[in-house]
Amino acid sequence: MSLQFEKIRDTNLHYSFHSETKAAKPVVFLNSLGTDFRIWQGVADKLPDVPKLMMDKRGHGLSDMGAISIEGLAQDVAGLMDHLGLTAAIICGVSVGGLIAQSLAALRPDLVAGLVLSNTGAKIGDDATWNQRIDAVEATGLEPMADAVMERWFSAEFHKTKSAQLAGYRNMLTRTTVEGYAQSCRAIRDADLTVSTRAIAVPTICIGGSEDKATPPELVRALSDLIADSKLEIIQGVGHLPCLEVPEIIADHVNDLWRTLNQ
Repeated sequence: MSLQFEKIRDTNLHYSFHSETKAAKPVVFLNSLGTDFRIWQGVADKLPDVPKLMMDKRGHGLSDMGAISIEGLAQDVAGLMDHLGLTAAIICGVSVGGLIAQSLAALRPDLVAGLVLSNTGAKIGDDATWNQRIDAVEATGLEPMADAVMERWFSAEFHKTKSAQLAGYRNMLTRTTVEGYAQSCRAIRDADLTVSTRAIAVPTICIGGSEDKATPPELVRALSDLIADSKLEIIQGVGHLPCLEVPEIIADHVNDLWRTLNQ
């Protein structure tokens, strides 16, 4: 698979787009804090006939840095979709990716036919918590906090049985740049999408994990309550990244929504 890059706005973005046909609605995957688009690969692999776009947001993976805000990250997604000629997509976002998806729905409703909002909220955390994390990462880097982050990302069972995978995802986190991580934390801290998210009118699935310590089920439930007619799914026994722990379940939800919208 060749690497794909495009300069969108002021930043060179790394992405992966594959499609046998552009006739069907595409699925766009948006990743979480401290990860790159590979966290969605297990889900994408289970959608063989669907046009799929994955991308590294700025400050993560192979994408460049640049000023970071949730609205700006949504504009990056819109710019890349416009470049590729994509519209009316299912947008799947996990954690901060879910915030970006909500922002995109408000900024460019023409690009959004449906939403899968995984382990996220209309507002995540409070200023004090984010400021503490920003101060810590800028002072000592990601390595000292990596084990605590893994505790939030994955269930107890994953920690017990998937040690090799756990070590790999820890590497993914710690190899994120301090600047990219800290700026993304500031963007999450400053984002409150309650008003615009309440106006979302496309079919939406809100997914949580029963063992998620970062965006617990009650936060995902509150998000679902904001969005009229949204579907709430709390997956038992998984943490903050069900796209990694149970990709087949996430793929089933995406497939169900995709089939409904392509009828």
